[in-house]
Amino acid sequence: MRMRMLALTWLLAMASLASAQHAGHVPAAVSRADLGSSAAFADDGALWAVGKQGEHVVWRVSRDFGASWSQPALVNVDPEPVAADGDSRPKIVVGKSGQLFVTWTRPLALPYTGEVRFARSLDAGKHWSAPVTVHADRQQITHRFDAMAVDRQGKLFIAWIDKRDQALAKAAGTPYHGAAIYFAVSDDDGASFRGDFKLAEHSCECCRIALLARPDTGVTALWRHVFAPNIRDHAIADLNADGSAGAIRRATFDDWAIDACPHHGPSLARDSDGTLHAVWFHLGKTAPGVSYGRLRNGAIEGQRVLGGNGAAHADIAIDGRRLLLVWKDFDGQRTWLRALRSDDAGEQWLELTLADTGDMSDQPRALMHNGRFHVFWNTRERPWQVVAVP
Repeated sequence: MRMRMLALTWLLAMASLASAQHAGHVPAAVSRADLGSSAAFADDGALWAVGKQGEHVVWRVSRDFGASWSQPALVNVDPEPVAADGDSRPKIVVGKSGQLFVTWTRPLALPYTGEVRFARSLDAGKHWSAPVTVHADRQQITHRFDAMAVDRQGKLFIAWIDKRDQALAKAAGTPYHGAAIYFAVSDDDGASFRGDFKLAEHSCECCRIALLARPDTGVTALWRHVFAPNIRDHAIADLNADGSAGAIRRATFDDWAIDACPHHGPSLARDSDGTLHAVWFHLGKTAPGVSYGRLRNGAIEGQRVLGGNGAAHADIAIDGRRLLLVWKDFDGQRTWLRALRSDDAGEQWLELTLADTGDMSDQPRALMHNGRFHVFWNTRERPWQVVAVP
């Protein structure tokens, strides 16, 4: 119980720090490097990555699995505020024909407010479109923690956490738990977007959304939801290109009752049998900490805890029935990059230690290309580091 309370205290402290950073209110003495970054493989093996440099989103490419990188180049030529910490960071995905799509959050003047920004390159980074704001709603409220995915038909989906419904409830004097999830769709490689489409009300306020292309069309979303009265478990639903959404189903059943946002979003993947696998964080009644499990309708199969009391920010990648789970594990002095690999869809596991650092680090990103797993981990000691998984 003591370790659980220490973990909760650490978690809430980190959440408060991250929230304050996004709002621009962190004293210089405790501010940390803007290490938030993302990476994605193209079909030809090029590894594209984005991060923050001052008031710019910058991109780099590696053609030797991270052994060397191109010099940083600008996505947005005109400077603007860029969020790049924790679950709020620049994102990149590669389209079906090699298009590069990048999103980020631009913080606004009021605390916890922002806009979701987008730019694209159709010529391998030589030229980038002028950034646009994805959502039609332009109130100075929360539009943050964006997620992006391309479906099997090449349609681009962008989802984000949105507080317009909370603002309406506040104006009407009615209670409102959490925020909401909205999304937009592009049919023309990001030249234009349709939306804003509402997926769900009462989402957690600051945890990233996981988006995964469905086998046919559209995407599946997994997010931390606020179930009555205030249980912060996860929900899952399908998003369609016409702006409709499937039924919202409860995906995790840990019964974590907490009136705060833990800044720990989930990750989602699908194996070749169609089974959904997820990693998430909680301090609820069942296996508190970073958890893995196979998502079934109304149940979790094979749920297990990853790492120790300092484990956080897990990610997942799948190749057929082969799985890779990665997370950070802090032992009080150093942060360790840990992994579990399974070759049989999560029945048996091999535990691995991949890297470590004594300095600040971003969340790890699990990647797969051509049958090989890699982990992208941006640390202050080793920026833009790529670790090949044995």
